[in-house]
Amino acid sequence: MNLALAFSRILFMILSIFFMTTYMIAGPNGYNTSNLFIGVAMGLGLGSLLIGFDLLFKRFNLRAFNIATLGLLVGFLMGKALVLIFSAILDISSASIHLEAQVLEIIKIGLFLFGIYLGTLMTLRSSDELSVSIPFIRFTPTAHKKKDLIIDPSFLSDGRLIDLASSGIVDHFLILPRFLVKDLYAQLEISDEGLKNKAKKSLEIIKKLEGIPELGLRYNDTDFPEMKDVASKVIRLSRLLDANVITADTSRAQAAAMEGVRFINIHNISAALKPLMQAGEMIKIKIQRIGKEPRQGVGYLDDGTMVVVNGGGDYLGETIDAIVLSVKHTSSGRMIFCNAQDEKGDYHGYDDNGL
Repeated sequence: MNLALAFSRILFMILSIFFMTTYMIAGPNGYNTSNLFIGVAMGLGLGSLLIGFDLLFKRFNLRAFNIATLGLLVGFLMGKALVLIFSAILDISSASIHLEAQVLEIIKIGLFLFGIYLGTLMTLRSSDELSVSIPFIRFTPTAHKKKDLIIDPSFLSDGRLIDLASSGIVDHFLILPRFLVKDLYAQLEISDEGLKNKAKKSLEIIKKLEGIPELGLRYNDTDFPEMKDVASKVIRLSRLLDANVITADTSRAQAAAMEGVRFINIHNISAALKPLMQAGEMIKIKIQRIGKEPRQGVGYLDDGTMVVVNGGGDYLGETIDAIVLSVKHTSSGRMIFCNAQDEKGDYHGYDDNGL
């Protein structure tokens, strides 16, 4: 339990006992053992009631509380308006409508409660669109603001997140939802070893992110208890905060477009940053294995790009010079095709047409 929360509960329990005991002792019967015990019991009961309300509404955050308060205010004004309209109708038609005082009060109370309920309900349901519901008011800074990045569950288990965070590009822009962290801890309790290991890896990455002082990782406490799917919660939160989502799941982009949310795919970023090679360019490459074709060797650049070297099969384990023939784009990234250079400076292999 949070230390500040525990302190607040103990403090209010002590205050409840103190005030109720003081009230009983200050009564007409004065100080006696019976009043003292009654005061303590009433204080314990009141303090327990307060803590009970705290536990009942523990899912509420400050934003939800503010929206509920605003809803009550809107409902109060709506209820007052309905009662005033009803009273005006009665005044106009007083000659033809006669109601008993008790019936009149019941109708007014009903209209007032209906207005409060309707106003509160509409405000809670439309909380995401409050800024567009109030005319002539815009709840955005006048200066241009860059959008924050909400971390998607698929990206949280990707080790490249640490490298991206360490680069300084996303400093003070990364947002980690609390409901995502809670879901990871819940996955640690299930029997599926695959999900459990993935959750452990994600929690380790979170600790590493917290250890980067320049990053400024921010947590968001907003939750949507009525929604069970974490991915749907992320989309809902991004709409609420007007933020983008950074993900490693390529299948989410189309669904996100329908929701009006922009997903930034780390795979697309990685592919865009891979070095481009031009035909005729010289490279040095270490032949790491034999290729599928005769005398063909395969090597890899530092970023993992596969390099197929025609005539490189004779130089397994060696670093050789090669000339680029072409660059092919595949679903998994780029592939570079080259011809190997021998000791005499001649190139052996195929031409750029594969002949």
